[in-house]
Amino acid sequence: MAVVSAAPSGAVAASPAMRGILCLLSGIFFLTISDSLAKWLGGTYAPVQLLFLRGSLAVPIMLVLILAVAGRPALRTRYPRLHLFRGFLNVVSASFFYYGLTRLPLAENTAIAFSAPLFVTLLSVFYLKEHVDARRWAAVIAGFAGVMIVVQPGGPAFQPAALLPLATAFGYAVMMVSARGIGREEGLLTTMFYIALAQVIVAGAVVGWVWQPVEQGVHWAGLTGMAICSTAGLGLITQAFRIAPASVVAPFDYSGLLWAGIFGWLFWDEVPGWVACLGAVLIAASGIYIAWRESRASSSDAGRGAGSGA
Repeated sequence: MAVVSAAPSGAVAASPAMRGILCLLSGIFFLTISDSLAKWLGGTYAPVQLLFLRGSLAVPIMLVLILAVAGRPALRTRYPRLHLFRGFLNVVSASFFYYGLTRLPLAENTAIAFSAPLFVTLLSVFYLKEHVDARRWAAVIAGFAGVMIVVQPGGPAFQPAALLPLATAFGYAVMMVSARGIGREEGLLTTMFYIALAQVIVAGAVVGWVWQPVEQGVHWAGLTGMAICSTAGLGLITQAFRIAPASVVAPFDYSGLLWAGIFGWLFWDEVPGWVACLGAVLIAASGIYIAWRESRASSSDAGRGAGSGA
């Protein structure tokens, strides 16, 4: 006989979702702090050096976390070459993003980089041969219209630096699609650790060409803050998707646009114009819709699988 809980069913069902949303909001907040620190330090150090130092500080933190949570078996991987390739993509993409931070307002740079889900959809069609319905195509077109509004190619306000976060978005989309090659037996913590380790290896191979000594204590504090905030942010976001449905938490990813606007205004006196805000809304709306449609498709596939196995 089933046991009926005395607590309201709505409260029980909402608890994991609310915890997931709070984790995601906190994670995005920490990542925006990391990006803000990168914008500040980017005036002194090359993006590759920032990535190398951030990774060098983050890897020990993640190592301790993995050993404490999952143990030594979680450090094993069957995909070292794929992790190295994804680490290379991470360094290239993040370098574009960090360099863009020094040339563009924080909110604008962040908004353009949020076009990554649109590129994921395109790559899913042309590389993975997945089917995309007309509504998702409409969302992709609307999202790229938002990118064009923010970038304004050919217009008087166009800045070539706006292409940098666009390149970041494409690179991260390739990273997301390439993750399909990692087997399900490998956990998220393991994947995150090897991305950070590969970042150190790839950035370390070229950092000698652009190295600047870090002599100011305040800069070391900023670099440590980048490592802690990026690691905490990724960890909280990972936890959000573990404890709550992706369709519930994914839309809150775009809270990063709000934090980027607030931090840009507080620390650099950057006030996004209404045109940039309109483009950012279109990018966010299209990304949220694509995430929702993908969750619907995943749910229907799972339902069909359950029905066929009954």
